[in-house]
Amino acid sequence: MDQDQGRLYLGCREYLVALDMHNVNKEPLIVSLRSFENRPHSCLGECANFVRLMEPWNRTHLYTCGTGAYKPVCTFINRGWRAEDYVFRLVPGQVDSGKGKCSYDPRRANAATLINGNLYAGVHVDFMGTDPAIFRTLGDRPAVRTEQYDSRWLNEPVFVKIQKIPDSTQANDDKLYFFFREKSLDSTGGNNPIMVSRVGRVCLNDDGGQRSLVNKWTTFLKARLVCSVTGGDGVETHFDELRDVFILPTQDARNPVVYGVFATAGSVFKGSAVCVYAMSDIRNVFNGPFSHKHGHNYQWTPYTGKIPYPRPGTCPGGTFTPGLRSTKEFSDEAVNFVRAHPLMYQPVYPLHKRPLVLSTAGDHRFTSIAVDIVDATDGKYEVLFLGTDRGTVQKVIVLPKDASSTEQLILEEVEVFRDITIQQLYVTSDRGLTQVSLHRCGVYGRACSDCCLARDPYCAWDGETCASFTPSAKRRSRRQDVKHGDPLSQCRGFNTKGTKRLREAVQFGVEGSNVFLECQPRSPQASVKWLLQKDGRRKLLNREHEVLKTGHGVLLKELVQADAGVYHCQATENNYRHTVARIALRILDREIVEALTATDVPPLHRQPHEAAPPAAADPRTAAADPRTAAAAAAAASQAEVRLIGQYCRAYLEELCPGRSTKRTHRRHAEAGGSGCKPAAAASSSFPRRL
Repeated sequence: MDQDQGRLYLGCREYLVALDMHNVNKEPLIVSLRSFENRPHSCLGECANFVRLMEPWNRTHLYTCGTGAYKPVCTFINRGWRAEDYVFRLVPGQVDSGKGKCSYDPRRANAATLINGNLYAGVHVDFMGTDPAIFRTLGDRPAVRTEQYDSRWLNEPVFVKIQKIPDSTQANDDKLYFFFREKSLDSTGGNNPIMVSRVGRVCLNDDGGQRSLVNKWTTFLKARLVCSVTGGDGVETHFDELRDVFILPTQDARNPVVYGVFATAGSVFKGSAVCVYAMSDIRNVFNGPFSHKHGHNYQWTPYTGKIPYPRPGTCPGGTFTPGLRSTKEFSDEAVNFVRAHPLMYQPVYPLHKRPLVLSTAGDHRFTSIAVDIVDATDGKYEVLFLGTDRGTVQKVIVLPKDASSTEQLILEEVEVFRDITIQQLYVTSDRGLTQVSLHRCGVYGRACSDCCLARDPYCAWDGETCASFTPSAKRRSRRQDVKHGDPLSQCRGFNTKGTKRLREAVQFGVEGSNVFLECQPRSPQASVKWLLQKDGRRKLLNREHEVLKTGHGVLLKELVQADAGVYHCQATENNYRHTVARIALRILDREIVEALTATDVPPLHRQPHEAAPPAAADPRTAAADPRTAAAAAAAASQAEVRLIGQYCRAYLEELCPGRSTKRTHRRHAEAGGSGCKPAAAASSSFPRRL
């Protein structure tokens, strides 16, 4: 993302696309990155150049790498000085190998960052994917990597995130933190590897050892990230698969907040969680004891022997080693200790030792995260955008419930890639990209109560509707309560207006059939109950066998005349109760409806030579007989005829909005040629049995 030029760069299969950040529907700038060698045009599927790395090289150029049809390649892209120049082209002759910068296989995850001309990347170096490494290439420093084919360092890792985080005010103490998951034998599980999440780090000024670990990291350390929850029975459930990391900057550059998305590793229990970590806790673990295998059972224990100088993981020329200019001056004892003890004994626990967000829904898992801090009228709030493996992202806010617990509120579901500056969401998939505004306040409606109950810090009621909220002391008429969501105090005097404006809908059903009454509160936290009003009295709808309640409404089964009445859908949240929908249900007599909708030819239209239909003994067949139908219609009560006529007028009004529905043959004849729906459609749209 290039905020200076207002561009969003999208790496695709054999193409690099530059989009306008403010409107992704504008004509994009496209660079073709097809295989740079003469290869068959029949290369399909994975045998193509998938762009996996895009990093700003300077103000005018990008450095980009792709899989190159299983032969990684890198090149430079000229993006110009200004967006108005519309410069976006490949730099000719600037193609080099991508080995150590990009994985061969597009299905393997990459993590990379470009710092001071040096590229740091977590990749798989070989074609078969058996040689994972954290590499430093380019720049003026020597190329270094992790130890090769040593499972104590890396064991089938999946790289997630790499980020530079300073440890002190001295630049020589700067470290590169990388987050990944790998198979490990350091926990209970016997000889069966289990998946665990890790945080590791190296010093940016690490140049490798002099006699041991030559061109290898001499400051490499790693520790386990724990994200777990303890059930009521005392059993601890671990979320061991790290999926994504978001690092939220704070005013102190040394102490950003680390948000991690985790999922369960097994297939029996499908859950996911978000855990939050403090950098001070991560540093304390790296300053703690090292893991060491000891004893006849060869178990992991804390190392209790002498720690060599400088302490493993310390950067040369930093706060604790001012006399050392390079890692090549480290003692052999210190370098060999790092080679054998890269793992810390203590794990890193999240804040409060519990997840911030927990999901045990079996239909999805969290896969990605973006976090924003929003200024609301009653404080600052964290808004989390959590991507799921079913292609959606949940917009979640976490609020303090009491001194020891919190509650999570799902505000809505969108697909996002977060940009903090321009307040936009970028929806990406293998099919394309879509732009969505963060301020989607219109989904909460126009009522003050609905806007307040939404508890969305981006939105506030402005006196007329739920609109985007901008902190300002002048806008005292804004109504917002993110912490408590209490419309009784915020919307006093405004809620009754919304109730009076609620329109009573009319819905028809046929005896013996089913009918669905729709009602969906705008807030997913609201509880719903249905009331039936008859003869001026309301009673709770609680017939379990004849009624099926869903999240979208209620299904009434096997209708009878006693089901007619006015149905009220009431939502309750935070002790605030209001009517969401009011539906007047009218029940039509089944036999009369079947008679009036019979498809047999009426006697008046039968030709003289045609015989009359035989008399039917079965009552249902008799109802279909036009003569019997006429008799049934004649026998119908005036109330039933008026009810069916009301249905017909409502239906004709739906066919021809705005037209009068006077029952004259001339008007009905004109309806067919006035741009309305065909008359044949009317006969097929009477309520049928579901």
